[in-house]
Amino acid sequence: MLARAKARARAVSCLAAAALVVALAACSSADDAGGDSQVLRFAPQLFPVSLDVQQYPAEEAVQTTVQQALETLTVMKDGQPAPKLATKWETPDAGTWVFHLREGVTFSDGTPFTAKDVKLSVERLIGLKGSLNPLLASITAVDATDDHTVTFHTSAPLGTLPSTLSLVFIGQGDKVGTDAYWQKPVGTGPFKIDSFNPDEKVALSRNDGYWGDKAKVARLEILDMPEIAARITALDNNEVDVLTAIPPDQVSEVQGTDGASYGTGPSFNYYFIWFNQNNKPFDNLKVRQALLYSLDIKSVVAGLFGDLGTVAQSPVTQSVFGSTQLTPYAYDPDKAKQLLTEAGYPGGISVSMQWPLEGGPNIRAMAQAFISQWAKAGIKVEPLEKERATWLKDFGALKWDLNLQTNTTGTGDADFTLNRLYTCTAKRMGYCNKDLDAILAQARASLDQNERKTLYAQADKILWDDAVGIFPVDLKNNYAVRSAVKGFEMPVNGRPDFSKVSLG
Repeated sequence: MLARAKARARAVSCLAAAALVVALAACSSADDAGGDSQVLRFAPQLFPVSLDVQQYPAEEAVQTTVQQALETLTVMKDGQPAPKLATKWETPDAGTWVFHLREGVTFSDGTPFTAKDVKLSVERLIGLKGSLNPLLASITAVDATDDHTVTFHTSAPLGTLPSTLSLVFIGQGDKVGTDAYWQKPVGTGPFKIDSFNPDEKVALSRNDGYWGDKAKVARLEILDMPEIAARITALDNNEVDVLTAIPPDQVSEVQGTDGASYGTGPSFNYYFIWFNQNNKPFDNLKVRQALLYSLDIKSVVAGLFGDLGTVAQSPVTQSVFGSTQLTPYAYDPDKAKQLLTEAGYPGGISVSMQWPLEGGPNIRAMAQAFISQWAKAGIKVEPLEKERATWLKDFGALKWDLNLQTNTTGTGDADFTLNRLYTCTAKRMGYCNKDLDAILAQARASLDQNERKTLYAQADKILWDDAVGIFPVDLKNNYAVRSAVKGFEMPVNGRPDFSKVSLG
């Protein structure tokens, strides 16, 4: 009896196990077919400090994360604005822009998207007076004309508004003014944000009610891995699917990872070193030029960046609309010493340079190389590498002599960089040139792209000749993905859209 009972129990157990295997196989097959079990894991160079993209509208990590869930009225394609939440737009007169909104769009919680959401989102962004404010300063009013029409009124012609709006993310209008909303913002995009754990990860899931093409993976995780060695190890161990911004000296290691592929592409990213012209000796053009002539930029770029960087020829990268090709300052230490003497500093100068920790590829090595070369010309530079939060605070308060950092032209249009950073009203480093202001104002107002390109070339040359800063290198984008990743594309702005990516 006992033996027969045990036999029956074993038989039932085996049948149950077999049934479970079949069921799991069926579920797995169904899930894989629909992407319902797929989790895409992305480890960026920088993790978002917040999800309040209006508070941090120019922070790459914040934008990359939030754009998966929140959308803009326009997007940039081939250097020109294209429809997103807006389907079309027109300017009936020099001080008015009318945008017609896409109908049938809802937020991921089912709330209808209307013109009121656009109005209140834009008004909050302007009210915060953040880094995008110079691009929006001439807007005097935003009207929700009806549920699907938004009218912008400007104090002067604003030909760049459609491009600028590609960076203005639209949230739920009645909630964007609250801190609680930005802990887990609700948007109209292909993903919805499930949780944000600072210093750990952002978890997102597919928005099945999305108005456009649905995301191909069920979930997306954006992971905080500050150390590049940890990110590469995670890729090698199949714990991460996508890496970006791989330092040049780590590329060979990534290229040797089994089951992964590596790629590069053009970018809007570059390095600059600004001079704080509010302070002596940087109010003197000859001193600024001396710091340029004392650098062998070509050798530093070749040694540190290889094929991931090219010597800059403009204050914006060659991929940007409105860039031009200018002659880099020659390496001439003797001329640098002569200029310092003519400026009243025959014994050289002693200053400091700050940069953020982990602030870009080979940033510390580049800083050290430049500091060494400056020393040969009698320019003593104290290195100040700072935690990012401290660096940001000091940068905004102008508590620095020299400032080294990466930057990007977010829209791909020179107006984003030149009008935002270098006008007299920008007050970013004490630089002011009324002739430049006039040229940039004319370019911003124009609807003629050829005219704008000519004007930006003139502006580029003024900034170059005035030595407002050192522009050593234009950077390329690079990335690595596991072989299972399909459909990944790295856009020129360096902020990938993960809704088109699947895991095969």
